[in-house]
Amino acid sequence: MTKIHPSLRKTASNADLYSDPSPPRPLRHSHSTTLGRAHTTATLSHRQRLDRVAERGWKNRETLPDFRNRHSIAVPYPNLIDVDDDYPYPAPTRHQNPPPVPPKIPEEHIKIEPQAPRPTPSHGWIPDSAPARSKDDPARYTKPFIDYMTNNPTVFHAVDAVAKELEKDGYKKLSERDEWELKADGKYYVERNGSSLIAFAIGGSYKPGNGAAVLAGHIDALTAKLKPISKLRTKAGYVQLGVAPYAGALSDTWWDRDLGIGGRVLVKENGKIVSKLVKLDWPIARIPTLAPHFGAAANGPFNKETQMVPIIGLDNSDFGSSSTENEGYWKASILGGEGTFASTQPERLVKAIAGEMGITDYSTIINWELELFDVQPATTGGLSKEFIFAGRIDDKLCSWAAIQALLNTSPSLHTSSQLRITALFDDEEVGSLLRQGAHGNFLPTVMQRIVEDFADTNTTTSSIRKPQSALARTYANSFLVSSDVIHAVNPNFLPSYLENHAPKLNIGPAISADPNAHMTTDAISTSILHRCLDRDSANNNRNRTQHPQLQLFQIRNDSRSGGTVGPMLSAATGMRAVDCGIPQLSMHSIRATTGSLDPGLGVFAFESFLRNFEGVDAEFR
Repeated sequence: MTKIHPSLRKTASNADLYSDPSPPRPLRHSHSTTLGRAHTTATLSHRQRLDRVAERGWKNRETLPDFRNRHSIAVPYPNLIDVDDDYPYPAPTRHQNPPPVPPKIPEEHIKIEPQAPRPTPSHGWIPDSAPARSKDDPARYTKPFIDYMTNNPTVFHAVDAVAKELEKDGYKKLSERDEWELKADGKYYVERNGSSLIAFAIGGSYKPGNGAAVLAGHIDALTAKLKPISKLRTKAGYVQLGVAPYAGALSDTWWDRDLGIGGRVLVKENGKIVSKLVKLDWPIARIPTLAPHFGAAANGPFNKETQMVPIIGLDNSDFGSSSTENEGYWKASILGGEGTFASTQPERLVKAIAGEMGITDYSTIINWELELFDVQPATTGGLSKEFIFAGRIDDKLCSWAAIQALLNTSPSLHTSSQLRITALFDDEEVGSLLRQGAHGNFLPTVMQRIVEDFADTNTTTSSIRKPQSALARTYANSFLVSSDVIHAVNPNFLPSYLENHAPKLNIGPAISADPNAHMTTDAISTSILHRCLDRDSANNNRNRTQHPQLQLFQIRNDSRSGGTVGPMLSAATGMRAVDCGIPQLSMHSIRATTGSLDPGLGVFAFESFLRNFEGVDAEFR
């Protein structure tokens, strides 16, 4: 993790704010087993500045400031985010005393103008009754992203929601275990382990050996997973749950949070084992702190195995007993019968899970993979709702934006001669080494099968070798955007950032560089991505209300950079690559922050890449 100085020096100039701090020390809650990644940040201007915007009459694009300066600081813009205004949910009642009385207008003077029909939303995360905010307004994506984050707390739920959204847009599900029959202008997706997903769209003029525009990130997040035998001894009347931290979870930010439980359950039905999702999204578990009155014991450091064990219920059945013989005694549950999986789990938890899923025979529960999550919903915040506060932003933020970009570029697919691929991997937070991780063969195998399906191998001996050659050419002609959230500048720890490498919120994604190969970024890859965005921002080709501006991040020399899926994927395939992610604050905390426009700006940036890479690549031949 980035080491951060605990206090700021009083400074007379802005440059001094980023000057060399005294030897940094790690935050108490940053006990992560993985390296921290880069971030960026910016906040919206104060409402007073926005009032000045209105006074100047910035009505048209011609009178707006130049948004094309790639690394400029934020300028005022008049579009404030108000979720209640954009989506017709009940809003708080505002009382006025006395209420204003509108003037009466004679009916003969009333002219009713015909209204154009409201366009039908193309994505299911947007309510059908939502007002017609343009796809080119980043604020349009704020509420859908918030809903997605609230409704899909586990990696299994997140992947399932993405799969359903792809199917609504015409994507066909494939299985790695079956033969594929692919067609030009076709759209497909494939899952692995239910926790990783690759979606790809084939251009109408695609031929083997042509390049691919690839967006890759991770969809897992820090969490606490239930142990294989999660039933623990009852201690002092408390029923507790055996959990283990995934990556840097069970940090200090997990104290005293309302935790739900969810994940997937394997159930035996009609002679087959099926996987089903479950979510108990009310507060079930809690990790209580020790009051400071107890002195040193309350100050830590704390043992994650013995002192951060969640409580999930009470069992005072032995209260008043004079015998301590059975205190802390562990015994198997009788649910499901002796030797069943259910007998190794807390009885009341099994009943709650079974009840949620409509299961009456506990012995049919073969196994499960469940995890804890903060049940507090994602929400907008700030005086003008310029922030999004949510759990698990790292890195469902970039994953969600990448999928939206892929969906938005469907109309131009038939004119493309390339592949468009979005890959969402599991296990990035723990090194990406498993088969569903980016270090596995998931992406290379999918790309290989696409090329082989289109290559003709039915004639001569030389043509049999063609797929290998075509795959190598495909990699050489492709480009990868490795997208993972990066560190937004934190105003309370400015000395931990470089002065010119401190990204802001609500500006746009940030390119992350590292000279020690923790990132894939170089001069060529940076230029390619810039050119892709420039094609849409120049002359406002996409009619966007705000164009994303690419920012830059590099960590200080006296800090250590994190890592992404970029280096491993580019090394395995040979694809040119750049690391570019959406900024967020409080990385690896149970509750994080991004800008309310950042999901939409991320969609725009990724959309520009997918749509324009084919033309830009010709400039670099």
